[in-house]
Amino acid sequence: MKRPFRTGALLGTALLGLAVLAPSGTAAPSGALAPDAAATATERAVPSASAQRHDGPDFTGTAEVNGCSGAVVRTPASQADDPALVMTNGHCYEGARPVPGEVLVDRPSHRLFNVLGRSGDTAVQVHASKALYVTLTGTDLALYQVGTTYRELERDHGVTALTVAERRPVRGADIRVVSASWKKEFSCKIDQNVYRVLEVGNATEDVLRYTPECDTGSGTSGSPVLSGGRIVAINNTSNHDGGQCTLDNPCEMARNGTITTHQGIGYATQTYWLTTCVVPGNRLELDRPGCLLPRPDPRR
Repeated sequence: MKRPFRTGALLGTALLGLAVLAPSGTAAPSGALAPDAAATATERAVPSASAQRHDGPDFTGTAEVNGCSGAVVRTPASQADDPALVMTNGHCYEGARPVPGEVLVDRPSHRLFNVLGRSGDTAVQVHASKALYVTLTGTDLALYQVGTTYRELERDHGVTALTVAERRPVRGADIRVVSASWKKEFSCKIDQNVYRVLEVGNATEDVLRYTPECDTGSGTSGSPVLSGGRIVAINNTSNHDGGQCTLDNPCEMARNGTITTHQGIGYATQTYWLTTCVVPGNRLELDRPGCLLPRPDPRR
């Protein structure tokens, strides 16, 4: 299975702040996600299978992404007849990986995803029509649009998309990391919210640190992280060997610049940013007021 890969830029570049933060003048959604938060009207109309009680791993809506994992996702703005979206890590992108500071938008794609049912068997294969968004700057995210609607996925294949939460989760919340590539579910809690995580030349912001029970590792990149039945983050890296800020050995940076490492600990980038930029029709509007995703640099 594919190991998480990071662009080989110098670490010093990241430490100098090359990674773009969320656009200035915008604020993260207030409040925190509680497990019993009220569902939106869309969620009530099409209840998420992952939100239901189950006795074993539930792989509904997760996707195999060529050695990585991913998921079919919807936001509160998504409608049943919208083309479905598949989310994975930016470092799982099939093309040339973006360098620090780079954001790719609306790139042609013919990628094939195996979307799983509850038991982990392939329920349907879907084809990407384009990569809507790819970056390793500030976050580690790739978002694809496929040629199948949410209604078709549910009606014809019994697949319900996973809903992305609008708010960040609370510290100590129970989470599940569901890997389609490993056919495995990890259960643990959110240990901390980390200011910045550095790995080789890339920096991610607003990152969730897992408690040790979520022993993820290579091949789980892109797995959805769920709390209260909704996606709150996307799994992207872990410290394998105790190294500091190197490939497969990310480190943490505090606001005061202090660097620490935590061997064996995994991390996920939060996904509520996505809900601030997706509008009806599953269109991505990066210039929308309040959109938190990094924007393309017009100089590139």
